[in-house]
Amino acid sequence: MPQPRVLMSAPQAVPLVVVYHGAGCHLCERALAQVRSLHAELGFALEEVAIDGDPELEARYRELIPVVEIEGEQVFTYHVHEEAFRRRVSAR
Repeated sequence: MPQPRVLMSAPQAVPLVVVYHGAGCHLCERALAQVRSLHAELGFALEEVAIDGDPELEARYRELIPVVEIEGEQVFTYHVHEEAFRRRVSAR
């Protein structure tokens, strides 16, 4: 099972954003680039999870990737809307 890549450890006051992605997914590449850019701007904790090879993650996310969760809530699939993302992270 692939291990998640944690880009930033943070105190609990900082929102956690998780991006589920898969190999060869061009929408995933775009979403990851957007979220990484927003990460530099907003300073939230970021975890990137590759679903490839994990049957449970594949079953849960394959048809929806990329999937972005903020504090455990699924907020975006397929595309990241940057202004809505900023509002949600700032509200946390």
